[in-house]
Parts: sequence; structure tokens; C-alpha cells
Amino acid sequence: MTQQLVCATSDLVQDQAHRVVVDGTPVAVVLDSNGDIHAIGDTCTHGDISLAEGFVEDGTLECWAHGSKFSLLSGKPLTLPAYEPVPVYEVALVDGNVFIDLEIKKDV
Repeated sequence: MTQQLVCATSDLVQDQAHRVVVDGTPVAVVLDSNGDIHAIGDTCTHGDISLAEGFVEDGTLECWAHGSKFSLLSGKPLTLPAYEPVPVYEVALVDGNVFIDLEIKKDV
């Protein structure tokens, strides 16, 4: 799959998730407190809730509805009630723009 433009880096606010939809797939794009940009599946695996509406803290994105925290690096849930991971996508930065590839990262 090819990389697709999802937003400008200027669209991102530190420690907040930005929801985008790529080919029908909802993705949460996050600028963390270290300045790194992550892209993970935007739908909580516990309930059909947008993770982009949740809270970013210490390398995690927390679902606002039931409190499950997902690692921004691996997509793995770190707290219950979720027990299934969300996908994590490859991010590339080019000329102030954020591109993602919908193929799930294999190196996590």
C-alpha cells in the first residue's frame, strides 16, 4: 500500500488525538509530548468508541468511555476492559505533512 496524506503537522496539537479517515478506515493521529507522531486505529476494541475523543498521556491514548489505555507504539491495551489491540500504522513526515500507510506495522 502507498502512503497517503492525512493532515499537516500544523493540524496537530500536542497530547491531543486528531481523527482522520483513510479509505474508510478511522485513524487517530497523535503528536505526543516528545514531539513524535503516531497513528493508531481510532476505534476502541472494547466498545465502538472513537479513541481520538480520549486522552493522551505518557505514550498512551485512553478511551474516554471506559478508560482502556492503548500504547501509541504497539496498539496493545494496557488497562481493562479492552483486551484486543488496535492497529498501529507507519507514519512519514514530508515537507510539514503527515503521511500514513494503512498496512499495519509488522515490527511491533
